[in-house]
Amino acid sequence: MRIANLKGRLVVVTDTAGGDAAVDVAEASGGRFAADPQAVFAEWDAFRDWAAGLGADRGTPFAVEDLGPPVPRPSQVFAIGINYAEHAAEAGYPPESAPVTFTKFPSCLTGPVCDVELPSGTVDWEVEAVVAISRDAYRVRREDAWDHVAGITLGQDLSERTAQLAGAKPQFSLAKSHANFGPTGPWLVTPDAFGDPSDLAISCSLAGETVQSARTSAMIYDIPELVVRLSRVCRLFPGDLIFTGTPPGVGNARTPKRFVRPGEVLVSELEGVGSITQRFVAAGGAP
Repeated sequence: MRIANLKGRLVVVTDTAGGDAAVDVAEASGGRFAADPQAVFAEWDAFRDWAAGLGADRGTPFAVEDLGPPVPRPSQVFAIGINYAEHAAEAGYPPESAPVTFTKFPSCLTGPVCDVELPSGTVDWEVEAVVAISRDAYRVRREDAWDHVAGITLGQDLSERTAQLAGAKPQFSLAKSHANFGPTGPWLVTPDAFGDPSDLAISCSLAGETVQSARTSAMIYDIPELVVRLSRVCRLFPGDLIFTGTPPGVGNARTPKRFVRPGEVLVSELEGVGSITQRFVAAGGAP
């Protein structure tokens, strides 16, 4: 199942003869479920049972540009750093390092197609698989972890490297939370829709050049392990997000360093989910 945020309303995305289509959940359920895309996570099991009865060949065509973040207002956003061995190496961390955990403030979240204003000349890309939580999770056992996952979407952990790495105590969270620095989408896909949700091709290209390409099976700590480790410390709530870490290929680790320039387009892809597209503009909005 795929769910999305279409102009602020929850929809189920269906496959029709004419392509992807949207079924408005509030209308199709006769008001049983709210139009608010965030509200569905509080009733996730009931919603999944209801959505299973939807016919496949129904819905209204839509433009991907009208999609917002599939999880628009999470209570908590966990972001994981150094979760691929090759990225740990390029970042100068020992391969056995525990993943760095920080947050992206929810105000940075946006939909799959957007313009991003560059606050400086050192903005970098980090393509990531993003997990949404389906139910309260506290001290979850590994064998139960997938039962606490509503779905997987695609995200970019855009990062302003000057502020992130300045000073003795780096500012990960602020430097990664500028406006539109957390694009996600195009939709949330339930784990049962994948052949193996732990092994997905993930990549991004900047100005037509592939800059990151890997498989999520290369994570040091996979999705179940992240749920276990985070829930050992914090209670996770329905609709929380976990940015699961980025593979190698970031611009800051290149020689010479490579950062995003005004006018460039970043296209990110995740197998079984789709793609998101960001165009970068100079401060003040000029391309």
